[in-house]
Amino acid sequence: MSVTASMVKELRERTGAGMMECKKALVETSGDMDAAAETLRKSGQAKADKKSGRVAADGKVVITRDGNKAVIAEINSETDFVAKDENFNAFADAVAAAALANGVTDVEALATQPLGDGKSVEESRTELVSKVGENISVRRISIIENVGPIGFYTHGARIGALVTLEGGDDDLARDIAMHVAAINPVCVDESGVPADALEREHRIFSEQAAESGKPPEIVEKMVTGKIAKYLKEITLVGQPFVKDGDQTVGKLLSTAGASVTSFVRFEVGEGIEKKEENFADEVMKQIEDAKKDD
Repeated sequence: MSVTASMVKELRERTGAGMMECKKALVETSGDMDAAAETLRKSGQAKADKKSGRVAADGKVVITRDGNKAVIAEINSETDFVAKDENFNAFADAVAAAALANGVTDVEALATQPLGDGKSVEESRTELVSKVGENISVRRISIIENVGPIGFYTHGARIGALVTLEGGDDDLARDIAMHVAAINPVCVDESGVPADALEREHRIFSEQAAESGKPPEIVEKMVTGKIAKYLKEITLVGQPFVKDGDQTVGKLLSTAGASVTSFVRFEVGEGIEKKEENFADEVMKQIEDAKKDD
């Protein structure tokens, strides 16, 4: 059976694979559209498996809100170039929407959920890997729900923050989300500071103060002062508000009769060790990998 241009076009629209790959699959399956699609799916999964070990530390943070719920998701790519690709961005937006619609934050569980086109998250991810030639991963997702104000803010595509308030309004919540995105507090207030972190800082400050040779009572005052400064620096309510350094976030909230009940901040690639490589060498490596995949 001869393979026509219309058949190639139909298979390409159905699978998102390249024209030559579609033609090859149709030839191999004697024009059987379903068999050709299955062949491409297996080929795409094989390519995705080969790329799965490559570090994906670039990408995008997506935030979507629907009523009293909002989701923040980090979707990773290997390069900034792919992170700007329209196919990657469409996938990232669709993943966030699916997570919110289904209330799923576990990445493995989300992989089986359907996107708008009926394909699962994993099927769409596999096709995207084959199309862009890079490892793509859904790294993390968080969903918040609040009967009160919800604020969100994204700085470009790399940093995003969600905030829920008791009292206040959505405008205030957005301002607080902007602050969280910019300043990156550890927790809302002193009660949320990890005990081990506080103990570590107290030990360090005590050792530093002891070296001053001052009397014990003075050393203790020095340590107390440094701990107080440390807590102001890492707690949301203790930090100077990013839009008005003359008042703290705590003062801003108090004036509005509001309090922060939760916040989430994602930054693309944080905590991922990214290997530095020569760009020209990386391009050549991708070309060689593409040849091996063919």
